[in-house]
Amino acid sequence: MTERLYYGDAYLCAFRGTIVDVTDEGRRVYLDRSAFYPTSGGQPADRGTISGVAVTDVIDEEARVAHVLEAPLAPGAVEGVVDWSRRFDHMQQHTGQHLLSAVFADRFGYETASVHFGPDYATLDLAHDAIPLDHLVAAEARANEVVAANRAVTVSFEDAATVTSLRKASDRLGVLRIVTIDGIDRSACGGTHVRATGEIGPILVRRAERMRRQTRVEFVCGARAVRRARMDYSILASLASAASASIDELGTLVPAQAEQLRTVEAARRKLEDELAGHRARARWDSTAPDAEGVRWIVERRATSGADEVRAFALAMANQPRAVYVAVLDASRALLIASSEDSGVDAGRSVKAALTAVGGKGGGSPRLAQGSAPDLDALQRAVAATGFPIEAP
Repeated sequence: MTERLYYGDAYLCAFRGTIVDVTDEGRRVYLDRSAFYPTSGGQPADRGTISGVAVTDVIDEEARVAHVLEAPLAPGAVEGVVDWSRRFDHMQQHTGQHLLSAVFADRFGYETASVHFGPDYATLDLAHDAIPLDHLVAAEARANEVVAANRAVTVSFEDAATVTSLRKASDRLGVLRIVTIDGIDRSACGGTHVRATGEIGPILVRRAERMRRQTRVEFVCGARAVRRARMDYSILASLASAASASIDELGTLVPAQAEQLRTVEAARRKLEDELAGHRARARWDSTAPDAEGVRWIVERRATSGADEVRAFALAMANQPRAVYVAVLDASRALLIASSEDSGVDAGRSVKAALTAVGGKGGGSPRLAQGSAPDLDALQRAVAATGFPIEAP
């Protein structure tokens, strides 16, 4: 059994112990006592060194804690050093999560269903599928008030049969480790925590998204919050500089420019459609009809994608008794557009031709497209249409 030193002192980062067992040729070691926190309860494992050898993972095996090493060690006395910056960062995020969870539950009745601590941000999933923005802002403000009040955070060990006032009931038996934020929260938890809320540092709620009838809230605490705020400010400053405006003006300037861009884009598309119509009519006029009176316009493009020819294809489909076939090498695509009176079903033709060569595609009777596995298959697909045309 491993004596878990972090249970009693989360600030202990240097310790002496003894390797009592090894596996994996000495790369997986077990100590009689350890300050290394293993991955558990959503909190990532510590990193550091044991007798100078890097610890790459720490795994909870119930009675024992396994330390995965970069190089093998033999049984015997060792010195362990926990990476303090990583440990303290996790302490800030974990205690910050307890505080946020307590505030959400106390103020709005939103219970925490699960938590996750990642390398860049942490999340808590609230058992509510629609949380208003003002509730997120209010919870953030209240949590930071508690941070400023520097309330004590203490650890105690209490019997599960008699413990009271837990924010969330525990299904564990025997002795529970209870983390208490004075006057705010009591939770059963085996993680590492700061001694007072002031050490959490600033708490920043960044965003929330609905997920399977719950809401996932992303947040950062302490040094992470400062770094994130600095990154956000740098982005805003860069945008403001590009727009020759102040950061405070971006809130009105960006939506106005977005609306202007939508208007310009709509005008551009209208002009593009008109131009495509003129080009299609000119191409139709210059193409001789076949014996059935259908005009076949076929072209091959080395670089164009289907989106680039779509407007022209639709314009061709609006001409009387016309079929347009585009073979697009860059995307190995076949596009067919046909007028209603041409006797050609574009969707059926594309699907049949491409399926025959191992490709896939389809669409409406008037416009369809798809892709082939390679250029040779694309050429065979053109032939498979059975159209009275020569492959371009």
